Amino acid sequence: MNILFVFYVPSGGVETLNRQRFKALKEHGIHAHFLYYDNRRSFLNDHGAPTFITNDDAEIKKILKDGDYSAIVVVSDFQALPRFRSLGYKGKMIIEIQGYGPKNVAREVFTHAIRHVNAHADGFLNPKTPHIMQLLDELYPSFPTFSFNNCFDTNKFSYKPLPLDGFRKVAWIGRIEDNKNWSEFLKIGYQLINNHNPKIQLLMFEDPTLSDPEERMKFYKLINRLRLSTKLTLHSNVPNSQMADYFSIIGDSGGFLCSTSKVEGAPYALLEAMSCRCPVLTTDSDGVRSSIIHNQTGKFYTLGNLDNAVKEAKELMNNQTLRESIRSNALEHVKTNFSPDLYARNFINMLESLGIHSE
Repeated sequence: MNILFVFYVPSGGVETLNRQRFKALKEHGIHAHFLYYDNRRSFLNDHGAPTFITNDDAEIKKILKDGDYSAIVVVSDFQALPRFRSLGYKGKMIIEIQGYGPKNVAREVFTHAIRHVNAHADGFLNPKTPHIMQLLDELYPSFPTFSFNNCFDTNKFSYKPLPLDGFRKVAWIGRIEDNKNWSEFLKIGYQLINNHNPKIQLLMFEDPTLSDPEERMKFYKLINRLRLSTKLTLHSNVPNSQMADYFSIIGDSGGFLCSTSKVEGAPYALLEAMSCRCPVLTTDSDGVRSSIIHNQTGKFYTLGNLDNAVKEAKELMNNQTLRESIRSNALEHVKTNFSPDLYARNFINMLESLGIHSE
Protein backbone atom coordinates (compact mmCIF):
# COMPACT_ATOMS: atom_id res chain seq x y z
CA MET A 1 0.00 0.00 0.00
CA ASN A 2 1.30 3.46 -0.95
CA ILE A 3 0.42 6.65 0.94
CA LEU A 4 1.42 10.14 -0.27
CA PHE A 5 2.22 12.82 2.30
CA VAL A 6 2.09 16.42 1.02
CA PHE A 7 3.55 19.59 2.54
CA TYR A 8 4.86 22.97 1.36
CA VAL A 9 8.60 22.67 2.08
CA PRO A 10 10.97 20.02 3.49
CA SER A 11 11.77 21.90 6.66
CA GLY A 12 10.83 22.02 10.33
CA GLY A 13 8.76 19.57 12.32
CA VAL A 14 6.72 18.23 9.40
CA GLU A 15 9.84 17.14 7.56
CA THR A 16 11.10 15.41 10.72
CA LEU A 17 7.73 13.72 11.17
CA ASN A 18 7.77 12.50 7.57
CA ARG A 19 11.18 10.89 7.94
CA GLN A 20 10.14 9.31 11.24
CA ARG A 21 6.84 7.92 10.02
CA PHE A 22 8.32 6.49 6.82
CA LYS A 23 10.20 3.92 8.91
CA ALA A 24 7.32 3.33 11.34
CA LEU A 25 4.81 2.61 8.57
CA LYS A 26 7.24 0.56 6.47
CA GLU A 27 7.46 -1.99 9.31
CA HIS A 28 3.74 -2.58 8.74
CA GLY A 29 3.81 -2.82 4.95
CA ILE A 30 2.78 0.78 4.26
CA HIS A 31 5.03 2.65 1.83
CA ALA A 32 5.18 6.41 2.37
CA HIS A 33 6.02 8.76 -0.51
CA PHE A 34 6.53 12.50 -0.04
CA LEU A 35 5.63 15.56 -2.12
CA TYR A 36 6.88 19.05 -1.29
CA TYR A 37 6.00 22.04 -3.44
CA ASP A 38 9.35 23.81 -3.01
CA ASN A 39 12.79 23.39 -1.44
CA ARG A 40 14.54 26.65 -0.59
CA ARG A 41 17.59 25.02 0.98
CA SER A 42 20.69 23.65 -0.72
CA PHE A 43 20.17 20.16 0.73
CA LEU A 44 17.41 17.67 1.43
CA ASN A 45 17.51 15.31 4.42
CA ASP A 46 17.33 11.69 3.28
CA HIS A 47 13.74 10.46 3.61
CA GLY A 48 14.56 6.89 2.57
CA ALA A 49 11.59 6.96 0.20
CA PRO A 50 10.46 8.55 -3.09
CA THR A 51 10.51 12.31 -2.44
CA PHE A 52 9.19 14.74 -5.04
CA ILE A 53 9.79 18.50 -5.20
CA THR A 54 7.31 20.15 -7.56
CA ASN A 55 4.34 22.49 -7.68
CA ASP A 56 3.56 21.82 -11.35
CA ASP A 57 0.10 20.41 -12.07
CA ALA A 58 1.26 18.14 -14.89
CA GLU A 59 4.05 16.68 -12.79
CA ILE A 60 1.79 16.21 -9.78
CA LYS A 61 -0.83 14.51 -11.96
CA LYS A 62 1.80 12.02 -13.11
CA ILE A 63 2.96 11.42 -9.52
CA LEU A 64 -0.63 10.70 -8.44
CA LYS A 65 -1.20 8.31 -11.36
CA ASP A 66 2.11 6.44 -11.03
CA GLY A 67 1.93 6.16 -7.24
CA ASP A 68 -1.48 4.45 -7.16
CA TYR A 69 -2.01 5.90 -3.67
CA SER A 70 -4.55 4.34 -1.33
CA ALA A 71 -4.72 7.69 0.47
CA ILE A 72 -3.17 11.14 0.44
CA VAL A 73 -2.36 12.96 3.68
CA VAL A 74 -2.15 16.71 3.05
CA VAL A 75 -0.54 18.77 5.81
CA SER A 76 -2.23 22.18 6.27
CA ASP A 77 -2.89 22.93 2.58
CA PHE A 78 -6.68 22.98 2.21
CA GLN A 79 -6.36 24.23 -1.38
CA ALA A 80 -4.77 20.91 -2.33
CA LEU A 81 -8.12 19.15 -1.85
CA PRO A 82 -9.93 20.57 -4.91
CA ARG A 83 -6.65 20.76 -6.80
CA PHE A 84 -5.85 17.04 -6.47
CA ARG A 85 -9.45 16.11 -7.31
CA SER A 86 -9.19 18.21 -10.48
CA LEU A 87 -6.00 16.32 -11.34
CA GLY A 88 -7.94 13.07 -11.30
CA TYR A 89 -7.30 11.66 -7.83
CA LYS A 90 -10.34 9.72 -6.60
CA GLY A 91 -9.01 8.06 -3.42
CA LYS A 92 -9.27 9.10 0.22
CA MET A 93 -7.78 12.42 1.32
CA ILE A 94 -6.93 13.27 4.91
CA ILE A 95 -6.10 16.77 6.10
CA GLU A 96 -3.40 16.76 8.78
CA ILE A 97 -3.01 19.74 11.10
CA GLN A 98 0.42 19.93 12.74
CA GLY A 99 0.07 23.56 13.82
CA TYR A 100 -1.32 26.78 12.37
CA GLY A 101 0.35 29.56 14.32
CA PRO A 102 -1.89 31.96 16.28
CA LYS A 103 -5.31 30.59 17.26
CA ASN A 104 -7.19 33.36 15.45
CA VAL A 105 -5.39 32.46 12.22
CA ALA A 106 -6.28 28.79 12.62
CA ARG A 107 -9.94 29.68 13.22
CA GLU A 108 -10.09 31.89 10.14
CA VAL A 109 -8.44 29.31 7.86
CA PHE A 110 -10.56 26.41 9.17
CA THR A 111 -13.74 28.44 8.71
CA HIS A 112 -12.92 29.37 5.11
CA ALA A 113 -11.97 25.76 4.34
CA ILE A 114 -15.32 24.22 5.30
CA ARG A 115 -16.60 23.98 1.72
CA HIS A 116 -13.38 22.34 0.45
CA VAL A 117 -13.28 19.88 3.34
CA ASN A 118 -16.93 18.87 3.03
CA ALA A 119 -16.65 18.47 -0.75
CA HIS A 120 -13.34 16.65 -1.03
CA ALA A 121 -11.82 15.37 2.26
CA ASP A 122 -12.47 12.18 4.21
CA GLY A 123 -10.98 12.96 7.61
CA PHE A 124 -8.83 15.15 9.85
CA LEU A 125 -5.64 14.06 11.61
CA ASN A 126 -3.85 15.97 14.37
CA PRO A 127 -1.41 15.09 17.19
CA LYS A 128 -3.71 15.79 20.16
CA THR A 129 -3.28 19.57 19.94
CA PRO A 130 -5.92 20.94 22.35
CA HIS A 131 -6.88 24.17 20.53
CA ILE A 132 -7.01 22.37 17.17
CA MET A 133 -9.24 19.64 18.58
CA GLN A 134 -11.57 22.30 20.01
CA LEU A 135 -11.79 24.09 16.66
CA LEU A 136 -12.50 20.88 14.78
CA ASP A 137 -15.22 19.92 17.28
CA GLU A 138 -16.81 23.34 16.85
CA LEU A 139 -16.53 23.83 13.07
CA TYR A 140 -16.67 20.19 11.89
CA PRO A 141 -18.82 18.47 14.53
CA SER A 142 -19.77 15.43 12.43
CA PHE A 143 -16.57 15.08 10.40
CA PRO A 144 -14.24 12.07 11.05
CA THR A 145 -11.35 13.29 13.23
CA PHE A 146 -8.35 11.28 14.41
CA SER A 147 -6.00 12.44 17.16
CA PHE A 148 -2.86 10.58 18.19
CA ASN A 149 0.75 11.42 19.01
CA ASN A 150 3.41 11.74 16.35
CA CYS A 151 6.15 9.10 16.34
CA PHE A 152 9.77 9.33 17.39
CA ASP A 153 12.50 6.69 17.11
CA THR A 154 14.64 7.10 20.25
CA ASN A 155 17.04 4.42 19.01
CA LYS A 156 17.98 6.35 15.88
CA PHE A 157 18.11 9.85 17.45
CA SER A 158 19.63 9.51 20.91
CA TYR A 159 22.08 10.71 23.54
CA LYS A 160 25.85 10.53 22.92
CA PRO A 161 28.53 11.35 25.50
CA LEU A 162 30.72 13.99 23.86
CA PRO A 163 33.55 16.34 24.97
CA LEU A 164 32.48 19.56 26.72
CA ASP A 165 34.10 23.00 26.64
CA GLY A 166 33.17 24.19 30.13
CA PHE A 167 30.40 26.56 29.03
CA ARG A 168 26.79 26.02 30.02
CA LYS A 169 24.61 26.12 26.90
CA VAL A 170 21.04 27.38 26.57
CA ALA A 171 19.44 26.73 23.18
CA TRP A 172 16.44 27.81 21.10
CA ILE A 173 15.09 26.35 17.85
CA GLY A 174 12.65 27.99 15.47
CA ARG A 175 12.00 30.56 12.79
CA ILE A 176 12.68 34.26 13.22
CA GLU A 177 9.01 35.20 13.21
CA ASP A 178 6.55 36.51 15.76
CA ASN A 179 4.84 33.30 16.89
CA LYS A 180 8.16 31.63 17.75
CA ASN A 181 8.77 34.57 20.11
CA TRP A 182 12.55 34.76 19.62
CA SER A 183 12.75 38.09 21.49
CA GLU A 184 11.67 36.45 24.74
CA PHE A 185 14.49 33.92 24.42
CA LEU A 186 17.06 36.70 23.99
CA LYS A 187 15.69 38.52 27.06
CA ILE A 188 15.75 35.33 29.15
CA GLY A 189 19.31 34.65 27.99
CA TYR A 190 20.35 38.20 28.85
CA GLN A 191 18.98 37.85 32.39
CA LEU A 192 20.67 34.48 32.95
CA ILE A 193 24.05 35.69 31.67
CA ASN A 194 24.06 39.00 33.55
CA ASN A 195 22.38 37.96 36.81
CA HIS A 196 23.23 34.29 37.15
CA ASN A 197 26.20 32.92 35.20
CA PRO A 198 28.38 34.93 32.77
CA LYS A 199 29.72 31.66 31.29
CA ILE A 200 26.35 30.77 29.74
CA GLN A 201 26.42 30.54 25.96
CA LEU A 202 23.27 31.01 23.87
CA LEU A 203 22.69 28.83 20.80
CA MET A 204 19.95 29.53 18.26
CA PHE A 205 19.09 27.05 15.50
CA GLU A 206 17.02 28.35 12.59
CA ASP A 207 16.14 28.10 8.91
CA PRO A 208 16.79 31.60 7.49
CA THR A 209 14.89 30.81 4.29
CA LEU A 210 11.66 30.77 6.32
CA SER A 211 12.19 33.88 8.42
CA ASP A 212 10.26 37.14 8.20
CA PRO A 213 12.59 39.91 6.86
CA GLU A 214 11.07 42.57 9.10
CA GLU A 215 11.39 40.31 12.14
CA ARG A 216 15.00 39.61 11.18
CA MET A 217 15.87 43.31 11.33
CA LYS A 218 14.30 43.53 14.79
CA PHE A 219 16.22 40.38 15.78
CA TYR A 220 19.65 41.88 15.02
CA LYS A 221 18.71 45.20 16.63
CA LEU A 222 17.76 43.43 19.88
CA ILE A 223 20.98 41.39 19.88
CA ASN A 224 22.94 44.64 19.61
CA ARG A 225 20.85 46.44 22.24
CA LEU A 226 21.33 43.59 24.74
CA ARG A 227 25.02 43.27 23.78
CA LEU A 228 24.67 39.54 23.20
CA SER A 229 26.71 39.21 20.00
CA THR A 230 29.71 37.63 21.80
CA LYS A 231 27.44 35.34 23.86
CA LEU A 232 25.26 34.09 21.01
CA THR A 233 25.94 31.60 18.21
CA LEU A 234 23.45 31.40 15.37
CA HIS A 235 23.30 28.03 13.57
CA SER A 236 21.53 27.97 10.20
CA ASN A 237 20.15 24.83 8.54
CA VAL A 238 22.03 22.27 10.62
CA PRO A 239 21.37 18.82 9.10
CA ASN A 240 19.06 16.86 11.37
CA SER A 241 21.64 14.07 11.66
CA GLN A 242 23.90 16.46 13.61
CA MET A 243 21.28 17.73 16.06
CA ALA A 244 21.57 14.73 18.40
CA ASP A 245 25.17 15.78 19.09
CA TYR A 246 24.13 19.34 19.91
CA PHE A 247 21.30 18.25 22.22
CA SER A 248 23.58 15.78 24.04
CA ILE A 249 26.20 18.49 24.61
CA ILE A 250 23.59 21.04 25.76
CA GLY A 251 22.18 18.57 28.28
CA ASP A 252 25.58 17.49 29.63
CA SER A 253 26.77 21.11 29.82
CA GLY A 254 24.14 21.79 32.48
CA GLY A 255 21.99 23.81 30.10
CA PHE A 256 18.62 23.28 28.49
CA LEU A 257 16.43 23.85 25.44
CA CYS A 258 14.17 26.88 25.83
CA SER A 259 10.96 27.02 23.77
CA THR A 260 9.30 30.44 23.84
CA SER A 261 6.50 29.92 21.27
CA LYS A 262 3.12 31.57 21.68
CA VAL A 263 1.23 28.66 20.09
CA GLU A 264 2.55 25.27 18.92
CA GLY A 265 1.12 22.14 17.33
CA ALA A 266 3.36 19.26 18.36
CA PRO A 267 6.95 20.52 18.21
CA TYR A 268 9.53 17.89 17.30
CA ALA A 269 12.45 19.84 18.74
CA LEU A 270 11.21 19.04 22.25
CA LEU A 271 11.04 15.30 21.55
CA GLU A 272 14.51 15.38 20.00
CA ALA A 273 15.92 17.16 23.04
CA MET A 274 14.18 14.81 25.47
CA SER A 275 15.50 11.76 23.61
CA CYS A 276 19.04 13.14 24.05
CA ARG A 277 18.66 13.85 27.79
CA CYS A 278 18.53 17.61 27.18
CA PRO A 279 15.97 19.13 29.58
CA VAL A 280 13.30 21.49 28.27
CA LEU A 281 11.88 24.77 29.58
CA THR A 282 8.86 25.87 27.57
CA THR A 283 5.82 28.07 27.47
CA ASP A 284 2.52 26.23 27.77
CA SER A 285 2.00 26.71 24.04
CA ASP A 286 -0.84 24.17 23.90
CA GLY A 287 0.58 21.42 21.67
CA VAL A 288 3.50 20.79 24.04
CA ARG A 289 1.23 19.27 26.69
CA SER A 290 1.54 15.79 25.22
CA SER A 291 5.31 15.86 25.80
CA ILE A 292 5.88 18.15 28.80
CA ILE A 293 4.58 17.48 32.31
CA HIS A 294 5.76 20.20 34.69
CA ASN A 295 8.65 19.10 36.94
CA GLN A 296 8.36 15.53 35.62
CA THR A 297 9.38 15.53 31.94
CA GLY A 298 10.30 19.23 31.67
CA LYS A 299 9.32 22.65 32.96
CA PHE A 300 6.74 25.25 32.01
CA TYR A 301 7.02 28.98 32.48
CA THR A 302 4.32 31.61 31.93
CA LEU A 303 4.45 33.24 28.50
CA GLY A 304 5.68 36.85 28.81
CA ASN A 305 6.76 36.48 32.44
CA LEU A 306 10.55 36.87 32.42
CA ASP A 307 10.89 36.59 36.19
CA ASN A 308 9.04 33.26 36.13
CA ALA A 309 11.13 32.03 33.19
CA VAL A 310 14.41 32.91 34.92
CA LYS A 311 13.26 31.31 38.20
CA GLU A 312 12.35 28.04 36.46
CA ALA A 313 15.56 28.13 34.40
CA LYS A 314 17.71 28.54 37.50
CA GLU A 315 16.00 25.63 39.23
CA LEU A 316 16.43 23.47 36.13
CA MET A 317 20.16 24.25 36.11
CA ASN A 318 20.88 24.22 39.86
CA ASN A 319 18.63 21.55 41.38
CA GLN A 320 20.59 18.48 40.31
CA THR A 321 18.16 15.96 41.80
CA LEU A 322 15.21 17.47 39.92
CA ARG A 323 17.30 17.94 36.77
CA GLU A 324 18.39 14.29 36.59
CA SER A 325 14.85 13.13 37.34
CA ILE A 326 13.52 15.26 34.47
CA ARG A 327 16.20 13.99 32.07
CA SER A 328 15.40 10.34 32.81
CA ASN A 329 11.62 10.74 32.92
CA ALA A 330 11.58 12.69 29.66
CA LEU A 331 13.41 9.95 27.77
CA GLU A 332 11.06 7.24 29.11
CA HIS A 333 8.04 9.41 28.26
CA VAL A 334 9.11 9.70 24.62
CA LYS A 335 9.88 5.97 24.37
CA THR A 336 6.47 5.01 25.75
CA ASN A 337 4.09 7.58 24.28
CA PHE A 338 5.70 8.36 20.92
CA SER A 339 6.89 4.92 19.86
CA PRO A 340 6.92 4.22 16.10
CA ASP A 341 4.96 1.00 16.59
CA LEU A 342 2.19 2.78 18.50
CA TYR A 343 2.01 5.42 15.75
CA ALA A 344 1.76 2.79 13.02
CA ARG A 345 -1.05 0.96 14.81
CA ASN A 346 -2.99 4.20 15.29
CA PHE A 347 -2.42 5.13 11.64
CA ILE A 348 -3.65 1.73 10.42
CA ASN A 349 -6.74 2.00 12.64
CA MET A 350 -7.45 5.41 11.09
CA LEU A 351 -7.14 4.01 7.56
CA GLU A 352 -9.37 1.03 8.34
CA SER A 353 -12.06 3.26 9.86
CA LEU A 354 -12.07 5.15 6.53
CA GLY A 355 -12.49 1.89 4.63
CA ILE A 356 -8.83 1.50 3.59
CA HIS A 357 -7.53 -1.93 4.52
CA SER A 358 -3.82 -2.73 4.55
CA GLU A 359 -2.76 -5.62 2.41
